[in-house]
Amino acid sequence: MRKLITLVCAALVAVPQSAVAQQKAAEPAPGTQSERSAKLPVRRVVLYKNGVGYFEHQGRVRGNQETTIDFTSGQLNDVLKSLTILDLGGGRITGVSYNSEAPLAQRLGKLRLPLGPETTVAQFLGAMRGARLEVRNGASVMSGRLLSVERKTRISGGTTLEVDVISLVTDAGEVRAAEMTPSTTVRIAERDLNEEVGRYLGLVASTRQQDLRRMVVSTAGTGERRLFVSYISEVPIWKTTYRLVLPSKAGAKPLLQGWAIVDNTVGEDWEDVELSLVAGAPQSFIQQLSQPYYSRRPVVPLPEAAELTPQTHQATLIGGYGRLMGQVVDPSGAVVPGARVNVSDESGAQVAQGTTDYAGNYSFSSLPDGNYRVEFESPGFKKFVVQNLAIERNWVSQNATLEVGTVSDTVTVMAESNAVNTNSALSNRTSRNVGSGRGLGSGSGLGGRGVGSGEGAGVAGGMLGGPAASPSPLSTGAARAAMLAAAQGQELGDLFEYKMKERVAIRKNQSALVPILQTEITAEKVSLWNATSGSSRPRRALWLTNSSALTLDGGSFSVLEDETFAGEGLMEPMKPAEKRLLSYAADLGVIVDAKQESERQRVTRVRIVRGVMIHSREERESKAYVVRNEDTVPRTVVIEHPVRGGWKLGEGLTPVETSAGFHRFRLTVEPKKTATLTVPESHPLETRHQLTNLDEDQIKLFLSQRSINAQVEAALRPVVEQKGRVSALEAQVTEREEERDRIFDDQQRLRENLKSLKGSAEEKALTQRYTKQLDEQENRLDALRAEITDLEKRKQQAQAELDKMIQELTLDVNL
Repeated sequence: MRKLITLVCAALVAVPQSAVAQQKAAEPAPGTQSERSAKLPVRRVVLYKNGVGYFEHQGRVRGNQETTIDFTSGQLNDVLKSLTILDLGGGRITGVSYNSEAPLAQRLGKLRLPLGPETTVAQFLGAMRGARLEVRNGASVMSGRLLSVERKTRISGGTTLEVDVISLVTDAGEVRAAEMTPSTTVRIAERDLNEEVGRYLGLVASTRQQDLRRMVVSTAGTGERRLFVSYISEVPIWKTTYRLVLPSKAGAKPLLQGWAIVDNTVGEDWEDVELSLVAGAPQSFIQQLSQPYYSRRPVVPLPEAAELTPQTHQATLIGGYGRLMGQVVDPSGAVVPGARVNVSDESGAQVAQGTTDYAGNYSFSSLPDGNYRVEFESPGFKKFVVQNLAIERNWVSQNATLEVGTVSDTVTVMAESNAVNTNSALSNRTSRNVGSGRGLGSGSGLGGRGVGSGEGAGVAGGMLGGPAASPSPLSTGAARAAMLAAAQGQELGDLFEYKMKERVAIRKNQSALVPILQTEITAEKVSLWNATSGSSRPRRALWLTNSSALTLDGGSFSVLEDETFAGEGLMEPMKPAEKRLLSYAADLGVIVDAKQESERQRVTRVRIVRGVMIHSREERESKAYVVRNEDTVPRTVVIEHPVRGGWKLGEGLTPVETSAGFHRFRLTVEPKKTATLTVPESHPLETRHQLTNLDEDQIKLFLSQRSINAQVEAALRPVVEQKGRVSALEAQVTEREEERDRIFDDQQRLRENLKSLKGSAEEKALTQRYTKQLDEQENRLDALRAEITDLEKRKQQAQAELDKMIQELTLDVNL
């Protein structure tokens, strides 16, 4: 199927035409429409919510008859990327063409006149510089070749004016100038240039012609056959509107009636059309496929100097290279993809190796001149060997037919001398030649194991082949099944189709109101109030449940009650069994007032668990909704209370339902009575403190803020005191270590002094003094080491007691 689609796309041939040819294509001559071509009417239309429609045309053709479909330029882009054509009678599609034109700027660029689509008189005359003109200004006449058109300034009567001055060079060599005034006429004296101006004006005028593109589908076959064409196109979005008829009898269900507004703007009548409306928006996009595109080619400069002297060229040292190609098929003519092809020279050395592609074709290039042995292998077939195949500087075609068997069996043949074709790069052997057209014409070239033969002959032959093996007509469903077999099917997902039970007729450029739904539905009549409305009056609403099996598309709705209009509103799409509130009018019999019943209250809870003090606070507030029913019948009022992040409803209070932004509560109010709905809420906050980080100051702060009470303080006091003992021991250790460091610094100073006393008169006395001091410091250092060791041990014991105290402390107190 992938090959089939590729070939269909390749058949789309753009046929450039002039403006006159377009007009002729858009308006065929009377009497020729029924003889040469037939109009293919629309038979099925599927409209989507994203502004895209799917169209099916079906009709009958006879023999090699052509059929036409008209589009606008806006439709053509979608048609080109989605067009599907099926000949359901065993014929084939020989081509698809449509009138196409290059952009106006591109077409104007091909003229000799450098003019754009919007040109002034001065620009028009300036583009004809060098042309022979005749300028007449009153009785004055001058002729010659145009030199220039210049804008000049002159003063007349004290006023500065800007005028255009045209300059000509006469045949006598004089340069004459004339001012361009409203009475000045200019005549083009050259016939060729006059014709070029006519072409320019014709191209500019062609942009105002009717925007019509005619697509011509050419077919080939025998007898009368049915043709199927489908595509997508941009269309107006279809709209949905509903009617809700409320029952007058108790216990009866409301009636829901749905209508679709459909607009036919494609420029063609819909007669006896099968219409489907899809409530969904599949992904779609626009691509300018109908617009011819031109790429900018690089400009290669010419050489500055050319070699004009005679030259000699070297003689041949090594012969040229040849190329080998062909196709591998089985005895039935079906291609064999993936077959292994080995090429060996006369000495037996392998020079090339490869496999056949999906169409059974292979090719090798850069083969030196000589004789070769070619082997073809594929599982399930005998090996096929071609001996003494001559290749000499050209294309050589060698096809192979593999016989069923095992690879160990070999079929050897000698190459034929007529396998060489030096003209067309194809073999002149017509038997199963890939390029002869026989394979494509019969459908076998598309693959006997795929689309081209067997069960698929009707489809493949209908598209591109010759007469199909089985000319029996195929249904559209069979054609679709053949197409789906080549792809993976998927469900529509959120899409839902409204398919009309009867065919419809909508004229072009007209709209229609089409019934799509009529069913009883479950609905409860309520009064809906929301504080954001800014009114004390609730809205009349229907609490509607989609009890049908249909997906309801979004749209407007009107409510009829007691055989009269009661209001209208908007409805979003609803799936089956989905429940939705639909408001349509103001309820003048009910008043709602909302007020804060209590201020925020703080309730604190303190828990101590595994060394962490968890300080929990809960802010509470309550809101009261007071509802007064002044009507003579009971009212069911739905109160929408906002959902706030972090707040939770009080225990025992459950809403009927909750949306993304509101809790909904139901409240029944008797006639001439007042009812109250109270909604309590709480907002928990939590703070955590590590007990190891607490100190005396923090405890005092908590007490002042009333975040803890005396019981919590009493539980924390031993921990703080033990932490103080650990801190005191740490301070003593630090004090001893600082003293030790000072002694080290002083000893370093004494040692430096002893070094400087050598050879001095005071050396002996000071040496004895420094030595005694050093000895005393060493004794103190020994004592400090012992004290530090003892303090470290005591600190570790105190820290262990603190850790144990913290881990074992458990408390849960409500303040």
